[in-house]
Amino acid sequence: MTDFVTGAGQPFPMGASLTATGVNFATFSANATAIELCLFSPDGSREIARLPFVERNGDIWHLHVGGLGEGALYGFRAHGPWAPEEGHRFNPNKLLIDPWARGLHGRFLWDDAVFGYVTGDPAGDLSFDSRDSAAFIPKSVVTAPLPVPDHPRPGHSLADSVICEAHLRGATMLHPGVDEALRGTCAGFASDMVIGHLTRAGVTDVEFLPVHAIADERFLVAKGLRNYWGYNTLNWFVPEPRYTGPGGMVAWREMVTHLHRAGIGVILDVVYNHSAESDEHGPHLSLRGLDNASFYRLAGGRHYDNDAGTGNTLDLTHPMVLRLVMDSLRYWVETGLVDGFRFDLATVLAREPGGFDPGAGFLDALRQDPVLARVRLIAEPWDIGPGGYQLGGFPPPFSEWNDRYRDGVRRFWRGEPRRAADLAGVLLGSAGLFDHSGRQATASVNFLTSHDGFTLQDLVSYSEKHNEANGEGNRDGHSDNHSDNMGVEGPSADPVIQAARDLRKRNLLATLFLSQGVPMWLMGDEIGHSQGGNNNTYAQDNAITWADWRKADQALTAFVGRLAALRRAHPELRQHRFLHGKIRADGFRDVIWRRADGKEPSAGDWQDTEFLCLCLELRMAAEGGEPGSGPLFLVFNPGGDLPLRLPETQQGWQLVLDTTRPDLTAGAAPDTVPANAVLVMIPASSV
Repeated sequence: MTDFVTGAGQPFPMGASLTATGVNFATFSANATAIELCLFSPDGSREIARLPFVERNGDIWHLHVGGLGEGALYGFRAHGPWAPEEGHRFNPNKLLIDPWARGLHGRFLWDDAVFGYVTGDPAGDLSFDSRDSAAFIPKSVVTAPLPVPDHPRPGHSLADSVICEAHLRGATMLHPGVDEALRGTCAGFASDMVIGHLTRAGVTDVEFLPVHAIADERFLVAKGLRNYWGYNTLNWFVPEPRYTGPGGMVAWREMVTHLHRAGIGVILDVVYNHSAESDEHGPHLSLRGLDNASFYRLAGGRHYDNDAGTGNTLDLTHPMVLRLVMDSLRYWVETGLVDGFRFDLATVLAREPGGFDPGAGFLDALRQDPVLARVRLIAEPWDIGPGGYQLGGFPPPFSEWNDRYRDGVRRFWRGEPRRAADLAGVLLGSAGLFDHSGRQATASVNFLTSHDGFTLQDLVSYSEKHNEANGEGNRDGHSDNHSDNMGVEGPSADPVIQAARDLRKRNLLATLFLSQGVPMWLMGDEIGHSQGGNNNTYAQDNAITWADWRKADQALTAFVGRLAALRRAHPELRQHRFLHGKIRADGFRDVIWRRADGKEPSAGDWQDTEFLCLCLELRMAAEGGEPGSGPLFLVFNPGGDLPLRLPETQQGWQLVLDTTRPDLTAGAAPDTVPANAVLVMIPASSV
């Protein structure tokens, strides 16, 4: 052991922070009787000192260690009662990761020693394990603050946004234009090839699947798999080393800087509803050992609330748990340079003792925070807890993933009867769900595909899921996908089927870009990537999920770019106000629904099984008086050929989009709607 000069230190900031003479450590526990700081050799293999925290300010334990510097490796051990039935699981034999650590050294390794109880003991999790877990736990690292680079952020409005959801690793693992050594990393994603592709496709924001440090579940490791999606967080400040390599946050920031310079913002999918420690049978990694009863919502002491379906639920009603999450969010904005967050299972985060509450403490804290109130906030508005489905229930300025959009558009293009009314609702931003409390039309994040479910290619190639590779007997994943194999299950060399699938994809994408709200698509969809019908690829870090750029459909990519350009060119397609058919100053209504014959649908038409072709005459909202480029006329036809009668205008109409002719840029207005087509027409004078 080495002698160190210790002092009381300060209770702020949390975690490890450099001082002029050493390092200050501060951590939280309301129920521990003692906490020790453990210091390790530079390679992390040997514990070289145990130093007790001698000062406590309320529930903040703090200690200063003189002579210690940047790069020092450490962990905590917490003493207290081992009383699982009362919610306390203190075990000083277990090394604990600092929840506020800014760096980690080494990987988490599964071993029976990482459990606080004796695995296999008849008493189960009530037993007590005395083995030291330090050899299997990553060591926390003392880091120096990173300077904030002086570069402007993209700053485009939410109404102008086109979001691409991406897996940082899977996006480049098979990219021939990315240096092989950089594939799957931040540096690979920041390559000119990838950023150029995103720019050509019209992307304004990349929404990354979780990039916080990950712990692979033991059952996956036993099967030779890993947690690919990353929804199993080990630490909320450290980027996952698989993506950054030894560069850590520096490598992450370099990637974000490259994206920002290209005008692309960065949104993080974040998991604050649960941790990698799972339920009472899970390992001792960090929060459980520091203060199980404070960090987690418990059901009767020994067991955990499980609203996330992953074993435990963080208790964001506790001020120090809330502080941990808020500190993490601010860190990723200020140091990680990100522009927004998508909150996984956000209903968990807003659940108070009485249930879901749009005025929950966490949501209030976000909205009043001077750093976080100015970034994009997107909720996944559901969980498996009581009252867990809350689509439309979040307060402004939140946007929400809209799964009803996904299902409604999929079912319309499958040709299901009486779906025109569903399409009409989602085309206008799902106002029935979101038009309240002063919310804007950007409250709806519209998507057809995401990481969870079929890719776009699989949506038109499979009628059933095919998840056999997951090793769960194809029982996992959703079974109700509203998909259509177009005549053959899986890949087909039949040119007729291929053409039908390509047209269906274009129709789906065109609908997405022509809808009010914020469009989001899954990276890989624009190049025709297939996952072989697997709609639950959470553990498939392999060629099933990696975008195969060698087979990229360049024509489809170009079509997506044209859709994005069309959306940019016409403010009518990206309004921040909801549209309700109100009369504008020029005497026109902002929305007029029409049939193909030019007549407005009657109440009976909306229920008519034969009413498939929906037409929309669209202008800027009556309220607000914002100028537009003139009316647009949109046609969505999942049925057969139909005669088309256009509204009379002085200028006449010009065709600027026909999904049956994807290379068309402009043409004469047709008098027939082709079968299975989306058409867009604008005043001829504006072409």
